[in-house]
Amino acid sequence: MAIYKVGVIGAGTMGAGIAQVISYNGIPVVLKEVNEEFLQRGLNTIRKVYEGRVAKKRMTPEEMEEKMKLVTPTTTYDPLKEVDLVIEAVPELIKIKLEIFKTLDQLCSSGTILASNTSALSISGLGSATKRPEKVVGVHFFYPAHVMKLVEVIPGLETSDETAEEVITFAEGLRKLPIKVRECPGFLVNRLLMPYLNEAVLALQEGAASMQEIDQAMKEQGWPMGPFTLIDALGLDICAEAGKVLWEGYGERMKPADLWVRMQELKRLGRKGGKGFYDYSQGGPTDPGKSDPALEQEIDALRAKLGRPKTRFSPERLMVLLVNEAVLALQEGISSASEIEIGVLAGLGYPASKGGLLHAADAMGIDALVDQLDRFTKELGFRFHPSHRLRTMRNAGHLGVKVKRGFFSY
Repeated sequence: MAIYKVGVIGAGTMGAGIAQVISYNGIPVVLKEVNEEFLQRGLNTIRKVYEGRVAKKRMTPEEMEEKMKLVTPTTTYDPLKEVDLVIEAVPELIKIKLEIFKTLDQLCSSGTILASNTSALSISGLGSATKRPEKVVGVHFFYPAHVMKLVEVIPGLETSDETAEEVITFAEGLRKLPIKVRECPGFLVNRLLMPYLNEAVLALQEGAASMQEIDQAMKEQGWPMGPFTLIDALGLDICAEAGKVLWEGYGERMKPADLWVRMQELKRLGRKGGKGFYDYSQGGPTDPGKSDPALEQEIDALRAKLGRPKTRFSPERLMVLLVNEAVLALQEGISSASEIEIGVLAGLGYPASKGGLLHAADAMGIDALVDQLDRFTKELGFRFHPSHRLRTMRNAGHLGVKVKRGFFSY
């Protein structure tokens, strides 16, 4: 089935961004919101992206207006009756999403694909609210949608292969890099990202290093920004909610640091609120954050209250945890090895020079990686326990680059 017209529900940052990407590629899109104010805000977001292209002389003002005409704004569901695909992009509240899917199921034709841009909620659960679970799929764009190439395509338990393939073809037509991800808490990218970010917060909470030292160390490893700068950019509340989903799904090895809760109590939610791990209140929208003595006092007080021993920090502490989670995802069949590498490079911003997490494991040596994970397990806890796949590879002599055989052949 070809997709000639698309609906997007929710004109917030993500919804408007998705609608812009679709219209930019010449496909008519219906953009729905609950009221005119939110709808206009979404249209302004789309126009601002196009104006940026005009300013850079990548399109003419006339071309911009033609693209804007492809977006049909609405506060009712009626214009969605004739679309081939609907992408829901409303806040991560399951009750709201279920109501939307029930309504769409009754309104749209039987051939319409119903998709969600959720980053964590169950696709199978959303499908169960409809009489067409085979036509329900996750289509997770990354922020900002007009810049980020990665799209996770997540089939639910009853999603048909045909539906998944149609959405993958659609995403490729938008000039995106779609990867197929088996449904699991956090899908692929957030499942990998959150343990990495949480370990940085734990290291800070345990007095292993300052946030500035941790950020600088990870930038020296090739990351475009440090973990605390990234948390502030994403929004601490959003990261904490994703961490909660992973904790519920995977248990104690994903338990969030206590500092997440304290930061929310202090209403330090990141750059969007002026303060997060860094203070942005005195700078412009692109200025780097500054350290805040008041927060340092709060962290010291929490550290004293918890009464836990001081730990050590090294970049490897964050990296081996991230690599091990990628191997666990591969072991569980969440994605293929090549798709995991695409997700890491295009979705996480992992240094392209390293080729991806599994390539990094091969370069390090699987035996050395297992030894390092075992040391961290003894020192810091079970969350570092090496995956069965890594131990099997070590025992079989599949040690990576040095023997030309690991996750990949060399």
